[in-house]
Amino acid sequence: MDFAFTAEAGLAGLFLASFLSATLLPGGSEAVLFAVIRQHPEQAMAALVLATVGNTLGGMTTYGMGRLLPAQLPVVTGRSDSAPPKFAASHAAMLRRWGPAALLLAWAPIIGDALCAAAGWLRLPPAACTLWMATGKAARYALIVAGAGML
Repeated sequence: MDFAFTAEAGLAGLFLASFLSATLLPGGSEAVLFAVIRQHPEQAMAALVLATVGNTLGGMTTYGMGRLLPAQLPVVTGRSDSAPPKFAASHAAMLRRWGPAALLLAWAPIIGDALCAAAGWLRLPPAACTLWMATGKAARYALIVAGAGML
């Protein structure tokens, strides 16, 4: 079965898939990007840019949700001075050590969402976080486009 779609519909779907897959929702923006550029190779650069922008905006949404958390998180004990869970603590430690540059890994499954949320929770500078996050996400999508033979 051959499924065809217009370039505009494909790009709009790609943007939405990229945004949603960068939030806490699961998604497969890489597969959507691959399908769009295989179906419309002339749109490879537009697809790369839209996937990067959508995924970065989704990551910054997660950053924003992390920023809404109180600086001192009460955990199961209910004490406000208690440490965050071990998983969150390891991400926070990484971000404290590397700063916004750690968000080069924001594209990675599972840890990427946690890094974005932890960066917001730590109140790292949003402009620097956006820059590093976009750089990592663009590199990942560029590899997909190159792998499809479109770069």
